[in-house]
Amino acid sequence: MESHAKLFGHPIHPMLIVLPLGLLAAAVVFDVLYLFVDNDAFPTISFWNIAAGLVGGLLAAIFGLWDWLNIPSETRAKRIGLMHGGGNVVVMALFAGSWLLRVNEPGYETSGLALGLAIAGVLLALVTGWLGGELVDRLGVGVDRGANLDAPNSLSGRPASDRSGVGSHAPATRR
Repeated sequence: MESHAKLFGHPIHPMLIVLPLGLLAAAVVFDVLYLFVDNDAFPTISFWNIAAGLVGGLLAAIFGLWDWLNIPSETRAKRIGLMHGGGNVVVMALFAGSWLLRVNEPGYETSGLALGLAIAGVLLALVTGWLGGELVDRLGVGVDRGANLDAPNSLSGRPASDRSGVGSHAPATRR
């Protein structure tokens, strides 16, 4: 099932999830480092990483929702997509809670609860990321119908199934 929200021939949602996930994971890394290295910059870095990760996550969610709405009902993909998206809503809520606990703290100091929420968010994001992989790799959500090893460039305007001009990688025919 092809994605309905594309940019230059590629699904937008997978493009957008990388940055927020990296920012949110990095926030936890800086929080944990702060426990061992008393560097006052680390809580500030975590605070702003979470803020940017939440904004990026909301943007990615818009395109993820659009793709999910276009998955046929009563399919395994629709159910997995609901768990993936719903889980990511919880991830965002956990990080939003962690961020809110830091807002009024001097230097955005990280409390035990704020760190716990962020760690729970990262652990849940691992599960929801696996579910996203299940959607794409196992169920083919967001994958071009004609995808193949010799598909033409997305910018060519030709469908992926167009095998004209295929080089030496074309499958051999049996006689």
